[in-house]
Amino acid sequence: MSRRVVRQSKFRHVFGQAAKADQAYEDIRVSKVTWDSSFCAVNPKFLAIIVEAGGGGAFIVLPLAKTGRVDKNFPLVTGHTAPVLDIDWCPHNDNVIASASDDTTVMVWQIPDYTPMRNITEPIITLEGHSKRVGILSWHPTARNVLLSAGGDNVIIMWNVGTGEVLLSLDDMHPDVIHSVCWNSNGSLLATTCKDKTLRIIDPRKGQVVAERARPHEGARPLRAVFTADGKLLSTGFSRMSERQLALWDPNNFEEPVALQEMDTSNGVLLPFYDPDSSIVYLCGKGDSSIRYFEITEEPPFVHYLNTFSSKEPQRGMGFMPKRGLDVSKCEIARFYKLHERKCEPIIMTVPRKSDLFQDDLYPDTPGPEPALEADEWLAGQDAEPVLISLRDGYVPPKHRELRVTKRNILDVRLPSGPRRSQSASDAPLSQHTLETLLEEIKALREQVQAQEQRITALENMLCELVDGTD
Repeated sequence: MSRRVVRQSKFRHVFGQAAKADQAYEDIRVSKVTWDSSFCAVNPKFLAIIVEAGGGGAFIVLPLAKTGRVDKNFPLVTGHTAPVLDIDWCPHNDNVIASASDDTTVMVWQIPDYTPMRNITEPIITLEGHSKRVGILSWHPTARNVLLSAGGDNVIIMWNVGTGEVLLSLDDMHPDVIHSVCWNSNGSLLATTCKDKTLRIIDPRKGQVVAERARPHEGARPLRAVFTADGKLLSTGFSRMSERQLALWDPNNFEEPVALQEMDTSNGVLLPFYDPDSSIVYLCGKGDSSIRYFEITEEPPFVHYLNTFSSKEPQRGMGFMPKRGLDVSKCEIARFYKLHERKCEPIIMTVPRKSDLFQDDLYPDTPGPEPALEADEWLAGQDAEPVLISLRDGYVPPKHRELRVTKRNILDVRLPSGPRRSQSASDAPLSQHTLETLLEEIKALREQVQAQEQRITALENMLCELVDGTD
C-alpha cells in the first residue's frame, strides 16, 4: 500500500486567533454603506475605519495602542459632503491617508501623532477630477506621492499628491463600473476588474491594455484580482452555479487558469489579501464569519489550501496590516482588523515555532517606508522595485513627517518657459506690480548669496591662518 506523501511547507500549521477582548476597539459605529470596499485601513501607527456620520462622510483614526472603548466624542476626520467609500494609507508616510467619497472628490489628510482635540476638517489637498462617485483608492507601491483613484464615471486617474496635478487619466479603457484595481510589485502595471466581466492588465503610462481575459469567472457577481510576487494574477469570483472561486492566471497565457479552487455557495464578494513575502493569499468574504487562506507555489497544483479561521460574528469589512507592523518575536505573519457592527477586532495569524530567535525564513526583507522613485521619474518611464528593510530587530515607525503640497497647476504667477504659449485665463500676462515684486525678491536673494560668499571667504582665510600657525 503506497503512503501518501504530505507536502512540506512551513506554513502548513498557520493558525488564526482573535485578540483578547481588551485588545479590541469597542463602540465604533461602522459605516452601513453598501459598497464592496474593506471600510478599514491600518498601518504600524494607526487604525482608520469608515464610520456612520450625519450630514456627510467621515472616518475615525485611532492610534493602534488606543484599544478598549472609544469615547463617543473622539475626533473624526470629516470633510466630505457625502459618505466615504474607501480609505488608504500612504505606504511611504504613516501619517498620510487618502479618502474617496460619493461626493466625487478624493481628499488627502495629514494625521498628527497626538490625538487632536476636535474633528480634523481641513485636508492637505482635495483632488477633483471625477464626475461621479469615487470608490477605489490605491497608492503607488514605489513612487512618492502617486495616488490612483477610480470612479463611477469608469475613469482611472493617477494624481501627483505633492502638486495636486493629474499625471494620467485612463478614460476609455472600461465600458462599465470598475470593481477593483491593483498595482503590481513595482507599479509598472495595473490589474483591473470591471462590471463587463473582463479582467484587464493595463500599462498606465502607455495607456494600453496589455492583456485581457473575458469572463475569468462565469458568475454574475463582482470579480477581484491581485498580482502575485512573480507577476501572475489571483482572481476571485463566482461560477455559473454561484460557487465562489479562486483562480491563478498567467498573463502570458490567459486562455486557461493555471489553477482553480472552488469553495462554497455564498453571495458575499471575496476580498483577496495577498502577502508577497510568504506567498499566502487570505480570502475574506463580506458577511462571512471566516478567513480562508491558501499558499501559492511554483509547482503543481500551484494553489494549496492551508486552513480556515472561523468565528461566530460576520465581518463588515477587514483591514490588513503591512508586514512591518507585525510582531516578529511571536512569529506573527499576518494581522487582520475585523469590523463588526460596533467594534473592530484584531485577528493574528501565527506560525507555531518553539524558538524565540528571529526566524529568517518567515521574515525575508520587506518593503519599507522609503519610496524608490519620485513621481516625475515614474511618469518618465522609470521603474524600481520597493526599497526593502530587515525586520530582524523589529520595526519602529518614524516620527511625524509632513507632506508638503506645492500646487504647480494653480500658481498665481507663471514664469514663461520654453516656447510662448497662447494665453488662457489662468495664464494671464504678469502685472507690473508682480514683475517689480519678483525683481525685488531676486535682488534680495542675490544680496544674501553675496553676503554668504563673503562669509565663506572670511572663514576660509581664518582656517588658512590657523593651519599656518600650527605648522
